[in-house]
Amino acid sequence: MIEARHLRVLRAVAATGSFSAAARELGCTQPAVSQQMKALEGSAGTPLLVRTGREMRLTEAGEALVRHAGGILAGLTAAEEEVAAIAGLRAGRVRLVSFPSGSSTLVPTALAALRAAHPGTRVSLEEAEPPRSVELLRAGDCDVALAFRYEGAAGAEEWADLVVRPLLTDRLVGLVPEGHPLARAESVAIAELADEPWIAGCPRCRGQLVEVCASAGFTPRIDFATDDYPAVAGLVGAGLGVAVLPQLAIESVRPRGASTVALEPAVRREIVALTLPDLAQVPAVAATLDELVRAGSR
Repeated sequence: MIEARHLRVLRAVAATGSFSAAARELGCTQPAVSQQMKALEGSAGTPLLVRTGREMRLTEAGEALVRHAGGILAGLTAAEEEVAAIAGLRAGRVRLVSFPSGSSTLVPTALAALRAAHPGTRVSLEEAEPPRSVELLRAGDCDVALAFRYEGAAGAEEWADLVVRPLLTDRLVGLVPEGHPLARAESVAIAELADEPWIAGCPRCRGQLVEVCASAGFTPRIDFATDDYPAVAGLVGAGLGVAVLPQLAIESVRPRGASTVALEPAVRREIVALTLPDLAQVPAVAATLDELVRAGSR
């Protein structure tokens, strides 16, 4: 195998014409130069230098190797500098996938702090709900995925192969029209909403709603279903039904014509940031995870 350090020695010998002059230029001894040239010729499988009097002359193979050495060493230097920049967070790229309510609340705070601390780090953002976001992470299409799971839900081992950074616990709240009889209640048992028309959210949230209602002894009549939280809030505000939304979503929507009420018993979901074990060692990814944790703590 041809090593970069041997190429540097060959270039020095070619430029100076002798082992002794090359040794002075490189700041090493003549025997060290001679030893490295022997090792390089062994790797090449052919002589690279011939002695003519007091000078060394390149063979045809030596000339070919010197001709390519400049580009190889320049590319290696550029690669070393780029890696050093990434390791030092002067550069780097992170591909982040988040669900919508996380994109509008946690992500802006985290990325603003990341840019202030490490302006050379670039972050791209794509939206996807779990489990799609987790699939993108495992497929190598993103570096960090924001996801959630409901307390007590089955499948706690679904993230066993990933690095899991808890961000916050998000409580579900009821959303009812402002004129609803329960709009001023301190808390509402979900069974009190059994006869109401419902507006449901994303598929995973929809499934959770059906489970919670089933545990309260009824099946919700879902009149509308949409992945768009502002649309859910708008439909409730227009008096078309009631909904259950995560508190994080309420903070990002600011619903008009609707009131939030606490649900009893409490239903919570855990918000986390996920990455692969190897990616967790990448400085830019680690810094992004740290800022997401700080954003969640606020």
